[in-house]
Amino acid sequence: MTSTDLRSASTTNLTEAAEGVNKGAQFTSFDVEAFEVPHGRDEAWRFTPLRRLRGLHDGSAVADGSATIEVSADAAVRTETVQRGDDRLGAAGVPADRVAAQAFSAFRDATVVTVPKGTSVEEPITITVTGPGAGATAYGHLQLRAEELSRATVVIDIRGSGTYADNVEFVVDDAAQLTVVWIADAAADLVHVSMHHAALGKDAVLRHTAIELGGELVRLTGRVRFDGPGGDAELLGLYFADDGQHLESRLLVDHGQPNCRSNVLYKGALQGDPDSALPDAHTVWVGDVLIRATGVGTDTFEVNRNLVLADGARADSIPNLEIETGEIIQAGHASATGRFDDLQLFYLQARGIPEDQARRLIVRGFFGEIISKIPVPFVQERLTEAVERELAVTENK
Repeated sequence: MTSTDLRSASTTNLTEAAEGVNKGAQFTSFDVEAFEVPHGRDEAWRFTPLRRLRGLHDGSAVADGSATIEVSADAAVRTETVQRGDDRLGAAGVPADRVAAQAFSAFRDATVVTVPKGTSVEEPITITVTGPGAGATAYGHLQLRAEELSRATVVIDIRGSGTYADNVEFVVDDAAQLTVVWIADAAADLVHVSMHHAALGKDAVLRHTAIELGGELVRLTGRVRFDGPGGDAELLGLYFADDGQHLESRLLVDHGQPNCRSNVLYKGALQGDPDSALPDAHTVWVGDVLIRATGVGTDTFEVNRNLVLADGARADSIPNLEIETGEIIQAGHASATGRFDDLQLFYLQARGIPEDQARRLIVRGFFGEIISKIPVPFVQERLTEAVERELAVTENK
């Protein structure tokens, strides 16, 4: 395991670009046939177990089922079911890989949820997405629109089983504030591949938290684009992987407008049993930040921390910065992967706390930073209980 903590001074011009064009120039298309079938040697797919995608990547996964999307919201919020030809779809972004393009080409109906201009929604909007069921495949599309000067909190709850791929859009207009909590806590057999697209207007604020707990394989690709100056994006993540689970997060924050801010903080824990017949627990986090020449005054930082609780688990963490101007406030990243801190355990045990309880306290504290930032009490309680259940599994092994 390795640990790195890299920071840039405010006046330093760093370039940590991958070979070729910058990340913002990645090919996008609504046409699935415009993409080649992914292979394990492709950079964007090299960590993903393609054989476990059940054909989502190569076109063999035929939509033979349907997912359901249920919206519970204030009367002021508009909920619509629209067809693919609706000109609002794709406003936040275009599919950047074959699975996302397949999802866009194959969904039956799209759900559009709009918070009208100047509206402040006090209670969380809840959106429950239920998979097509064991052995079935479905595709979907969801768009959330926060119009100018509006404010809302949305909880997207992924449940059920089967195979499901979708695109989720967040259109945050000028001076609007949108808080999103996306929870993937589905049945053990669910394979879910989701691409999130966010477009932020002038002085818009997006708070996006991604929770990955359940499912056999969950791959989230998030892309944030600033369409006006003064935008503010905070991307938080929490994941806990067990035997047989592959949980993957790939993020791109594209700073092309002046005086925008982004902060990324993802934390994950992994546990496993070397003697289990299931695949080892595996998590992947790839965080890309692109600061274009036009992104002067950018303030950005990204952090990923992973805690390995047992043998037979693997965490890959890759932060990347690509900076095309030195006229920024700051840009940096930090990444660390490791086991329990022996000094922390010793400190707690020296005060009479048994080892198993000490481990629980450390993990609670590790995730507490993320959970405390979620402004929805019932979600905080749910996540706390989920972490406790995972820790109980660890202690019983």
